[in-house]
Amino acid sequence: MYPDSLKNLIESFKFFPGIGEKTAERMSFSALELEKDQIDFFAKNIKEVKEKIHPCKICNTLTDQEQCFVCKDQERDQKTLCVVEDSRIVFLFEKMGTFKGKYHVISGLISPLDGINPEDIGLEKLLKRIQEEKFEEVILALKPSIEGETTALYIKRILEETGIEITRLASGLPMGADMEYIDPLTLERALFDRKKVE
Repeated sequence: MYPDSLKNLIESFKFFPGIGEKTAERMSFSALELEKDQIDFFAKNIKEVKEKIHPCKICNTLTDQEQCFVCKDQERDQKTLCVVEDSRIVFLFEKMGTFKGKYHVISGLISPLDGINPEDIGLEKLLKRIQEEKFEEVILALKPSIEGETTALYIKRILEETGIEITRLASGLPMGADMEYIDPLTLERALFDRKKVE
């Protein structure tokens, strides 16, 4: 019933997670009400983010530079490394403003049922970086799920002989929760209440 161009826009909005048919329709009709320069700005930004954003060569956090803003910052704590599964978690911690160490983003979590093994998530790069930069503490800030637990235990095992202190976020994070949806207070408390991986 919709003209082809409008129908295509509705289908395009449905590419985004959590956007169903009705929301996509509302967004499409809202787009029709935008000024031409607003539409041009929106289209330009979508194109640029795809062309310019890439992983930092050191930590894998998304950036539009060779190194991300954290890796370039020499004032950061050089002895503490926080390992996360997704760049969104880096930005979440940075919004809180309480963690002053470095980050390393691995490529997801170990999940044999989904065919994701340790060699698939970039642990070699993590291990090499830990050895080269001589961190004293590695914080495992991974999703509280079976996959997160499996990944944390695997990383602990490969780092056991290094003498590095390995900690993880404290309990209080609900099992199966997506880190990006946890409220900042809970996340901050979990960060400061982290415990050694046993």
